[in-house]
Amino acid sequence: MNKNYEFLLKDISKLKNIGKKTATILKKKNINSIFDMLWRLPQSFTDRTVISKIKNLNIGKISTIEIIPLKYNFPRIRNLPNKVICEDDTGKIDCIFFNSYEGYIKKILPLNEKITISGKISFFKNRYQITNPTYLSKDKNLIKKVHNKYSLTEGITEKKYNYIIDQILENLPNLEEWLSPNILKLFNNLGWKESVIKLHDYKNIGNHSSKHFRRLAFDEILSSLIVFSEIRKSIKKNKKNKKIFFNKYEKKTIKNFGFNLTKDQIKTLNEINLDLSSKTKMFRILQGDVGSGKTIVALLSSLNVIESGYQVAFMSPTEILANQHYNLAKKIFPSEINLELFTGKTNTSNKGKIISNLQNSKINMIFGTHSLFQKKTIFNKLGFIIIDEQHKFGVKQRKLLSDKGGSNCDILLMSATPIPRTLTMTIYGDMDLSIINEKPKNRKEIITYSKKEDNIKDVIDFVKKEIYNKNQIFWVCPLIDESKKIDHQSAIKKFNSLNKLFPSRVAIIHSKIDQDKKNSILKDFLKKKFDILVSTTIIEVGIDFPNANVIVIENSNKFGLSQLHQLRGRVGRGKNQGKCILMFKNNLSENAKKRIKILKNSNNGFIISEEDMKLRGSGDILGFKQSGEKKFNLADPVLHEDLFRVAENEVKRIEIEEINLSKYKMLLKLYDRADIINDLV
Repeated sequence: MNKNYEFLLKDISKLKNIGKKTATILKKKNINSIFDMLWRLPQSFTDRTVISKIKNLNIGKISTIEIIPLKYNFPRIRNLPNKVICEDDTGKIDCIFFNSYEGYIKKILPLNEKITISGKISFFKNRYQITNPTYLSKDKNLIKKVHNKYSLTEGITEKKYNYIIDQILENLPNLEEWLSPNILKLFNNLGWKESVIKLHDYKNIGNHSSKHFRRLAFDEILSSLIVFSEIRKSIKKNKKNKKIFFNKYEKKTIKNFGFNLTKDQIKTLNEINLDLSSKTKMFRILQGDVGSGKTIVALLSSLNVIESGYQVAFMSPTEILANQHYNLAKKIFPSEINLELFTGKTNTSNKGKIISNLQNSKINMIFGTHSLFQKKTIFNKLGFIIIDEQHKFGVKQRKLLSDKGGSNCDILLMSATPIPRTLTMTIYGDMDLSIINEKPKNRKEIITYSKKEDNIKDVIDFVKKEIYNKNQIFWVCPLIDESKKIDHQSAIKKFNSLNKLFPSRVAIIHSKIDQDKKNSILKDFLKKKFDILVSTTIIEVGIDFPNANVIVIENSNKFGLSQLHQLRGRVGRGKNQGKCILMFKNNLSENAKKRIKILKNSNNGFIISEEDMKLRGSGDILGFKQSGEKKFNLADPVLHEDLFRVAENEVKRIEIEEINLSKYKMLLKLYDRADIINDLV
């Protein structure tokens, strides 16, 4: 076989004795190449090194024995198993075979010849049995081994799995080292090949803190950060015209606020303004906690773009959120700035007029949904794209967006999901990062309570008082059935129960209600036409309901910490104190108790997400799988925080010293085989 990295990128079917059926099964598990197979790690092992005597066998245990076949018993009745009576010097054992031909059995178990077999021992009719032995051989050295146990894919036996892995390990190429000497020292100078072999050694199963494991995890992290670095550089290579402004509109608008910006808002606004006024294209993610004031920062920066003679497009995931941003801008922007709203609800005649005005630069800033970027929508001088709550954008989609914006168009993405720095690096590493952590001084922290479901009467009494005080309430039902995503029946049941207590004062949103109806209900809630909104899903992320000050979350233990924090952030966005009631059943797990305690003790989304990662891992702390999330095999943003820091510094060194990426060609080709890097190495 070819002793270079290209061997590792070959299709799994190129291995010896890997048939089409086996290859198809593996590919269904996203094992497409030989390289992919390396990261399916052994979970435990079976020791077959000790030869046992028949008289000492233990029922239910896997044992290795040396036997002599004495007699064949091939029944003529269909569906009965074939049997071979065998013995050693201490007793007899029956070898049972299902679905095996007589000729095959005679070949593998010839009479009166010593054979070594290994398999699980059972007992039937006063005799030991071994059914379909896993291993049989005349050469006991082929069997007297420790065999790894992998998380088996249906249709592939342990024996087959070990055969595939052994074949790969035997043919592992000696790759030229890509890590610098200083970095390599951190891992006891272990090379890539040696590390992979150790990874599959039964002695190292579960040892995630070992030098070889950490070295391979570091390779994953480094490759990812190098690719992100190259994407950033490729974007910044596209020079643009500086946006020239004097903060005229910005200063005027801030003066009329009646409140001061937070230090984080000022810092972030300065970062964005520097990008806008530079010759390199801005490609930035603005990350902030719920209620931190990201939208204000984005709107203020758009004023400077307008002042410089360019147009701005502000895209939101929903029509109601687009409406909210549009109305806020109308309220705070100077009257001479022309704003427009463009959504699926915009009637046909208005759409034509808006498109025409965009082309003629009569519109300075437009708010809308994805419809803003349909083919018919043409801007005369688009200089800034703001995209709100687009956390499902992957690396490729973001790169395409940047290219689509044009050479003079800066891009700002906003996310209200605070996540730890290590995870941010794996998701948004292709972008510059701004973080708003500080909350406005007038924003009161939400008080969080926990209540057992047995105390529902206390909760109802609490809700009655809130309604009497003219406050509104969200009542959230949990995700119970993951396969159906939403158990809307639980919400309907809760709606019916609450409606009896509060007639005509309760509404409901669930998965079976169409989007137009949902929008209508949310608008009515904003207009205070009813007091309680029952929902199965998160109420539209980012939408402000200033009069909603209470949220009740049933079966709160069904949610992750970050999800609960996002839900909680729907209230307390007005001048009044926000309150959150976490309801739970008896007999909570220790993890569930920890989550509730953390949430009661903190309102900081970044701290909460950090704790969430520690409890649940980094895979899905956002409540959904991110399309842009880096799928690491070994690296973990919690366990390997130190490796992320080292990798970040190493990438900075590569950038500063302008090191040729050819040195990392194999690393990038192996670990980051996305189309996006094909032109980078």
